[in-house]
Amino acid sequence: MSSLLSIASSLSHDLSRLSFSPPVAFVYDPTYYAQTPLSMYLDRFGQFPKKVVLVGMNPGPWGMLQTGVPFGEVNFVRDWMEIEAPVGHPSMLHPKRLVEGFACDRSEVSGRRLWGWARDRFGPAEEFFRNFFVVNYCPLAFFDEGGKNITPDKLRADDRARLFRLCDGATKRMIELLTPEWVIGVGKFAYNRSMVALEGMEVKVGRITHPSPANPAANRGWVRLIEEELAELGVDLP
Repeated sequence: MSSLLSIASSLSHDLSRLSFSPPVAFVYDPTYYAQTPLSMYLDRFGQFPKKVVLVGMNPGPWGMLQTGVPFGEVNFVRDWMEIEAPVGHPSMLHPKRLVEGFACDRSEVSGRRLWGWARDRFGPAEEFFRNFFVVNYCPLAFFDEGGKNITPDKLRADDRARLFRLCDGATKRMIELLTPEWVIGVGKFAYNRSMVALEGMEVKVGRITHPSPANPAANRGWVRLIEEELAELGVDLP
């Protein structure tokens, strides 16, 4: 088991002991049921050190929940990263939030934008991952009784505190292994949590706009926007 996978698996085990208050009714952990493709991603591309680590919030329903890979839009994981493996499913599955693995025909817009930028800017996946890596702060997805997504920041305060304590620790351990110059939060939440988790470490922490279609700024040209943001931070791109 790789060091990164060991950290992810340990976090998954610790999180499995938590319970979450209503409106949370379903909790999905792709670290557990999609461990095979996640392990392939970490083993193939997570060799440290890295120059830049991008940190997302938590899994999307048509991305990491299907493939186990952060922002893991099916087509990019299968065709660009050349990762494909069997995927299980959560013990409690909402009928509106099915897990079909690599057979899923829905496209995760955020993942398509992020990995599309990586492919178009760097070419082969190996070139992007030579200096970059992508992780999620929280490996869990939360849904209410109707199947509505609940982001970690919308959990009850006591649930957030327990969740964040564990995720902060795992994030710090991953960054200690990857030893990047930069940790870039993809969106405000990931940036704020990275600032807390990495306090006192010798690493620069920055932020770029999240590629979600729910973000109006991202819909006006996300690639141009984040390249300007990275340039303003001082992150060099080829």
